[in-house]
Amino acid sequence: MKPRGTSSVTIALAQLPVVKGAVAENLETHLTYIQQAATRGADVVVFPELSLTGYELELLEQLAMPKDSEVFSTLYDAAAANNIVVIAGCPLVSEGRKPQIGAVICFPNGERAFYAKQYLHEGEEVYCSTGNASYLFTVNGTRIALAICADFANPVHSEAAAAQQADVYIASALISEAGYEADAQLLAAMAKHHQFPVLLANHISNTGGWQTCGKSGGWNADGELAITAGGTEACIVICAINGGALDASLVTNLAIEDSCPVG
Repeated sequence: MKPRGTSSVTIALAQLPVVKGAVAENLETHLTYIQQAATRGADVVVFPELSLTGYELELLEQLAMPKDSEVFSTLYDAAAANNIVVIAGCPLVSEGRKPQIGAVICFPNGERAFYAKQYLHEGEEVYCSTGNASYLFTVNGTRIALAICADFANPVHSEAAAAQQADVYIASALISEAGYEADAQLLAAMAKHHQFPVLLANHISNTGGWQTCGKSGGWNADGELAITAGGTEACIVICAINGGALDASLVTNLAIEDSCPVG
């Protein structure tokens, strides 16, 4: 069994409505969720795959963002103002190649990083190129590995995270109701096999022709579903990781303002 550390980190999973191709509007929604996550004590807030644009493959080339995009500057400012790490989904410009399905990682100290999806779903290769490097970062002594959707379906990806001694594995994804059961089984098995919590940030909107199912949440190191949003409400799922264990969580429904424990 993997030894437990003594570090503690609180991770917010943002389950938010997304408008097709409306970057400015989606960015404003992100800023609201960032502030709400920080208010609830989160150290990190994670958004779903392509959260800034929606999962619109045919628009990727048009919407792809350079690394000096003003959109990212706004997110960096929000990370600093709220003292929180922000991970948002975005299409990235890849010089000389098709755009990449990526994530921008904004740290409150001004540091910035990017991750590009390494393993594509069938059909995505028509519109996208792949990334070639894993991404792992540390917050409060906790090592966090990042995945984007189909990454977690390839065992090589989680094996690499385990080899890098990740304490937590987070997947930003687009999962439909029809696909949820199989993907949940994969994520649960991964958590149990590698003995680390696995978290999922999923869409709730109809995007890219898919009606997504929400159910953002997390599995503990025993492979048990420890926290879930339960459906497609707009909310933030707060996951507390203590000593490498997912042991305290809650869901905040943004329309209600109240927080309630969820098992």
